Amino acid sequence: MEKIRMLSTLGLMGAMRSLSSAYEAAAGVRIDADFAPTQALLKRLREGEAPDLVILTREGLDEMIGEGRVIAESAADLARSYVGIAVKAGHAHPDIATEAALRKTVLAARSVAYSRLGASGIYFAQLIERMGIAAEINARATIVQQGFTAERLVSGEADLAVQQISELKQVDGIEVVGPIPHDLQTPAVFSAGRMANATHASAADRLLRYLASPEVAPVLRESGLEP
Repeated sequence: MEKIRMLSTLGLMGAMRSLSSAYEAAAGVRIDADFAPTQALLKRLREGEAPDLVILTREGLDEMIGEGRVIAESAADLARSYVGIAVKAGHAHPDIATEAALRKTVLAARSVAYSRLGASGIYFAQLIERMGIAAEINARATIVQQGFTAERLVSGEADLAVQQISELKQVDGIEVVGPIPHDLQTPAVFSAGRMANATHASAADRLLRYLASPEVAPVLRESGLEP
């Protein structure tokens, strides 16, 4: 059985887990997928790792196209992703509907968990800087090197977790309060592309077409993404 090696940003992990077994059965291939933050994946690709297919942020994919590692014509935008906030299941949902409400909510939290490497963490660090509350939040923040910030809600280390909604939804025992107000953020766009040196080029192209097709849209929505 042909095996397609895929490296994907964490934001697509939930959707890919739902989609891959049905696709593998229908297409007679095996998807060998590894998930990590885009910045970590870019480093691995530059160090010579050679998958058939990658799913990165649009900016990350464009860098790989610019370096000749990904075929430009293969690039396909799959989904938009917003940064959201989660609490432990059963806890009250704080008000995050406006910038003022969000500011009050994050200041009131005992600790906010956010990621160091992920796009959501970089964005949140800039947001609290812009709001003038970075020093106060960071003095008691729970900074996650990589992985899911919402795990820190379950362990009791943090009251609020910030990450892409699709990543928050990967963790059991939490509830997504909602997105940070849309006027405060630019959604991340997750895009797929085939590697120039892909071993299984045609199988990778078929998988890419499937991921960009309308039939996948409901699964993307279910996982917290907007196709």
